[in-house]
Amino acid sequence: MAAPAVEGTAVAALRAVMFRVRQAAERSGRKPDLVRVVAVSKTKPVSLIRQVYDSGYRCFGENYAQELIEKAPQLPRDIDWHFIGHLQSNKVKSLLTGVPNLAMVEGVDNAKVANHLDRAVSSLGRNPLKVLVQVNTSGEASKSGIDPSGCVELAKHVKLQCPNLEFSGLMTIGMPDYSSTPENFRTLSNCRIEVCKALGIAEEQCELSMGMSGDFELAIEMGSTNVRVGSTIFGPREYAKKQPN
Repeated sequence: MAAPAVEGTAVAALRAVMFRVRQAAERSGRKPDLVRVVAVSKTKPVSLIRQVYDSGYRCFGENYAQELIEKAPQLPRDIDWHFIGHLQSNKVKSLLTGVPNLAMVEGVDNAKVANHLDRAVSSLGRNPLKVLVQVNTSGEASKSGIDPSGCVELAKHVKLQCPNLEFSGLMTIGMPDYSSTPENFRTLSNCRIEVCKALGIAEEQCELSMGMSGDFELAIEMGSTNVRVGSTIFGPREYAKKQPN
């Protein structure tokens, strides 16, 4: 595995990740350009994100709403921001207001937050927001996400009851240490089969967001269309204080 990046090497680390993504896609007989890499910049300074942006990259992700709300205005508006993980209902409006270039929410895990997002998008008059339903594939109580048995109903709710949201697929985080097993990935793939059948859509229309720094190659080989890579690009996370969601 590539060594974690430090300031000055994040661009090179991203290039190395993209090379590994291409290799993994080719090993599984897939086109590399069908796999999106979200550069997850949690706890990292705007200056480091800007360095990667200046190399031509545009897809970044954050795990904390408040951190994203603070960073986004300091960076160019053509960034495609992904919010990743559990989103509290009371943060929805401030997130959408503060980050007009929010491209996707990877972490709708209940109908309540879906409804909040739907209303907020409508009230702001912005284009429909892409969302992924978060599935708890590990069965760990500490992980957010809907139980696999409920993913079809939640996907239906987003697609049929939330006109201002665009149901775009499924995501999972995996195990408590943020690693994943082939079983986690297989569970999400099986959920996609069920969801696509229920909604009458092709599997190509339903993204699978799975895989992080430690396992993104395995995830790609098992069908992931969206990997979230942070520490391998930006270096170890720096937790000065506990962040609010």
